[in-house]
Amino acid sequence: MRRYRYNLEHCEIMTPSTAPPPPPPSSSPSSADVESMLRVDHAGEYGAVRIYQAQLDILGDTLQADTLREMLGHEKEHLAFFDDILQKRGVQPTVLQPVWHVAGYALGAITAILGVPTAYACTVAVEEVIDEHYAEQERALGADEAELKKKIAQFRAEEIQHRDIALQKEAEKAPFYPVISQAIRAGSKLAIWLSSRI
Repeated sequence: MRRYRYNLEHCEIMTPSTAPPPPPPSSSPSSADVESMLRVDHAGEYGAVRIYQAQLDILGDTLQADTLREMLGHEKEHLAFFDDILQKRGVQPTVLQPVWHVAGYALGAITAILGVPTAYACTVAVEEVIDEHYAEQERALGADEAELKKKIAQFRAEEIQHRDIALQKEAEKAPFYPVISQAIRAGSKLAIWLSSRI
């Protein structure tokens, strides 16, 4: 089994074969539904890139920099995939992208300023929502979207890895962790809902 090193610590990486399986498949989504999925996935990965960029701007000279940089690298790869597939399929990004540009950076910066545990608390909350979101998409996509489904499984495994690393970094020791976690989770779910519709 592959292992990654982060600041002299080992963390098991979840792969599509070891990540928790999504619920059983239902009927395949319509092309409009797939376009909505792509739009919201692109928005989510764009926001994640902005969060990690901000956290690196604040914590870039600390022991956490390598871990954050590795996570940011994954998110940039995810975003590049969705950039490409949106262009190929002629799907427009959400009109709210300028909002996520500012909101994502602000969330990353504020949580980093509040301290390393709070920065990782942000990671846990966001990645938990994304895990649930990608699991729903894995369930919904059929054989006609096999390549997209495979990519989403890969991305979901990497998001789970980010969550697990953040928990190992003692995210739950952040001040007011339950409140912060619930607030960020609620905000992330609202962003998904809005981006899938606008």
